[in-house]
Amino acid sequence: MSDNINLDSLKYDEKGLIPAVVIESGTHKLLMVAWMNRESLIKSMETGLTCFWSRSRQELWTKGETSGNLQHIVSITADCDYDTLQVIVEKDGPACHTGSETCFFNPLWENEDKADFSLDELMEIIKDRKTDPKEGSYTSYLFEKGLDKICKKIGEESTEVIIAATQKDKKETIYEIGDLAYHVMVLMLEAGISLKDVRDELASRHVIDKKIKQEKMT
Repeated sequence: MSDNINLDSLKYDEKGLIPAVVIESGTHKLLMVAWMNRESLIKSMETGLTCFWSRSRQELWTKGETSGNLQHIVSITADCDYDTLQVIVEKDGPACHTGSETCFFNPLWENEDKADFSLDELMEIIKDRKTDPKEGSYTSYLFEKGLDKICKKIGEESTEVIIAATQKDKKETIYEIGDLAYHVMVLMLEAGISLKDVRDELASRHVIDKKIKQEKMT
């Protein structure tokens, strides 16, 4: 792991600004792009909240100071040329002033042969099948049958994963893991558990493990 760089190593433009790409922790969703100067960067690190430089108002502004949609900084990383910052945050609300979760929601072009995918988007689809059941939907059928049916399917899919894995059939194992992951997500929604809940649980274990490793090194 590299040592933290000195602020003097950063390359600001002729106006003393550097672009900051803000990304949501956990989902890694691109939220917004804003500008920082040395003063706003220092304030961001001191407060743990994103603070930017407004080019229109010519002043510092802390994201969410009026709306309440604060962004709590997890990390700030410079790119290879030291002229752009990546800011990982946990957000209290929408990142965009329009109320959208992200500032990027206006499609310009899509490759018909490619498709973007995330577990968060899949979770939203599953949630929609629960709140707005669709006739013929397998997901809606599972929610209709309830917890016992969902748990039974998880048991069946777990067995299928084990069988495929012990047979060392990689392709089939991947397929069955996909089935298991889907049914677990259905269970999560039925039980009121979000992906963030699971991420937070895993993250807490990572933090503990990291501290233990650091203690062993000292």
